[in-house]
Amino acid sequence: MVCLTFDAAKCIAIALQLETVMLEERDLDAAVTAGVLDGATRDALVKFARDHRRGEVGPDEEQFRLLTGFNDIFVTIAVGLLLTAVAMLAGAMSPVAGAAGVAAVSWGLAEYFTRIKRMALPSIALLLSFVGGVFATCVLVATGGAALAVGPDRALPPGVIVAAIVTVGAAWLHWQRFMVPITVAAGAAALTILAVASVTILTQGAAGAVLLTTALCGIAVFALAMWFDTRDRARVTRRTDVAFWLHLLAAPLIVHPVFQLTGLTGGGTPTSGAALTVILVYLALTALALAIDRRALLVSALAYVIYAIQALVSSGGTPGEGVGLTTLVLGLFLVLLSAAWRPIRRRVLELLPHGLTTKLPAAA
Repeated sequence: MVCLTFDAAKCIAIALQLETVMLEERDLDAAVTAGVLDGATRDALVKFARDHRRGEVGPDEEQFRLLTGFNDIFVTIAVGLLLTAVAMLAGAMSPVAGAAGVAAVSWGLAEYFTRIKRMALPSIALLLSFVGGVFATCVLVATGGAALAVGPDRALPPGVIVAAIVTVGAAWLHWQRFMVPITVAAGAAALTILAVASVTILTQGAAGAVLLTTALCGIAVFALAMWFDTRDRARVTRRTDVAFWLHLLAAPLIVHPVFQLTGLTGGGTPTSGAALTVILVYLALTALALAIDRRALLVSALAYVIYAIQALVSSGGTPGEGVGLTTLVLGLFLVLLSAAWRPIRRRVLELLPHGLTTKLPAAA
């Protein structure tokens, strides 16, 4: 941890005195703008002070920055309205202009709300609108302004591959400029689209190859998330936020092909065997989430298990009863899991080899 004008000892002293002198995060943001602190030091000081006041320093809470205040919500709504207006007005000239306008305006707004104001939620929204605008622009150029048709019987145009490559490059440039944690996940998503589109074109949409590619991409994203996690076991740096978004992306990429093969997403009513398989996979995912201390894995795959449980409980009753019982069963499971997360996680870590647990966050 390095300050621009203070040494490390003075940085720690500032952190310890934050509660006494009543410094707020906006004061530190102003210090970053003025050049007194660098951004990494500011984040470390806020995290340290929060843990110090709470009386615990550890990774178990899985915190990440989403809101710095209600102004984040207000600004995000305003930004959404502005970008919608840009898309509609520029899109009236041509769809390409609309998409390119959204990307350009998103970058320009990020120069203020992300680079200067350091607002969390608007930064996430602007990153997503930027990479989405870049991808849409490239696809529209490749298709001559026509919307991209996606479906099991429709072949993806080769332009999607170019669009994915350009989007990866755009995400990398955005990361170099603003370092918003979700940017790495956005780039990984673009690479996944690139891989799936390439396999779809090469195999003429063979379902098995596409599902295998999706699962392999999910495993690769998960491995990248663990790479960031293992380099920040205490979860006090930007790496933990990057890993959070990568885990959120990895879970559906991994579980969707598995659930697709069970017939869960085939459009019909899944069999009891298929639904039980889905539930067992989710329980295995729960054990993995406990081991690596990442609840994001469970949230990201939640929609599949809801559907599976509903199929099981409604097979002998009315649909209304199925929905109610699904909500009850899953709600009880998640509430009990969240309440007993720490002791359960300690037991899970005790079952793992010591060499592995030394790379995982310590149990609180």
